[in-house]
Amino acid sequence: MDEDPPVPETRVLAVASHVVSGYVGNKIAVFSMQSLGCDVAALNTVQFSNHTGYGQWTGSKVSAQEISDLFRGLKQSYLDDFDMMLSGYVPGAEALEAVGRIAKELRDVSRENQKPGSFFWVLDPVMGDNGNLYVARDVVPVYRSLVPHADLILPNQFEAELLSDVKIEDMASLGRAIQVMHERYAIPHIVITSVSLTHPDHPVSSLSVVGSTMTSDRRARSFKIVFPAIDCYFSGTGDMFAALTVVRMREAVCATPGLSGVVSWQSGDEVDALDLPLAKACEKVLASMHEVLTKTREAMRRGEGEMVNGTGTDGEEKKRQRLVRSKAAELRLVRHLDSLRFPKVKFHAARM
Repeated sequence: MDEDPPVPETRVLAVASHVVSGYVGNKIAVFSMQSLGCDVAALNTVQFSNHTGYGQWTGSKVSAQEISDLFRGLKQSYLDDFDMMLSGYVPGAEALEAVGRIAKELRDVSRENQKPGSFFWVLDPVMGDNGNLYVARDVVPVYRSLVPHADLILPNQFEAELLSDVKIEDMASLGRAIQVMHERYAIPHIVITSVSLTHPDHPVSSLSVVGSTMTSDRRARSFKIVFPAIDCYFSGTGDMFAALTVVRMREAVCATPGLSGVVSWQSGDEVDALDLPLAKACEKVLASMHEVLTKTREAMRRGEGEMVNGTGTDGEEKKRQRLVRSKAAELRLVRHLDSLRFPKVKFHAARM
């Protein structure tokens, strides 16, 4: 097997949710990034028994003060030497503001040390999906205030609408949303995940990821990657995408001479959209994800024939079956390390 060049030594601060059982948030992020060679410090924003897709869980949320205190402890022991930061789900506006202060501080330190490109923040603005918010409404303006300080954002289609104030209905409006975000926030890199839009060159039952790295005058350089949809609901796919993007972006940038010493790893204006490190990173990310999700779905199908009927009431049995299916849909990461490291399937970026 031909191995890819090793990911450079990279220390990542991962700020996201944690579950005792299952794979969402930092349970996915830490494992995925460590499997690809990163040293990861996990700052967990919630501690739940399991993810909320089960419909029932126990646990607690971390306060803004606790988030700040944990980071202060890292600084006291000189453990705040992070190359990258990934932030995902954060419960509430105050806690999100605390996370933002951490990112800004790390950014300021890199600038004070006059080391451009030495810190890179990947911000996943977790607000909602499919037209519905699942955070408090006062979280939205906080995200809007933080986007200008990030290097790469990973909104889904609904979150891109919230940030851009553009209703995304087709590829043209999607392009406008990307351009608005580049202009409004000066955000260097954008990837909009799980875009579901009809288009002549999009096969039936397909999804797409659309990304862009802006030019020096904030013009979008957009690409898309179309991939087959898998007819199943999974939790944690956004967290997996974000974690793998951190590593693959780092890898692609370090493979480009001189780019790792550039602020925000922003390619020169002469670089074509399809040659951007962001495009190369997304190609590998989607390859790994497609393999893991396909194998998860195959395992679910094998398990469906083995489900044992319970002896409780109809209501109890329906609940048990739902919980069993939720467990079966947990992403099969640990059994498929090769899919994370050396995916065999290939996807290629195309022009918007």
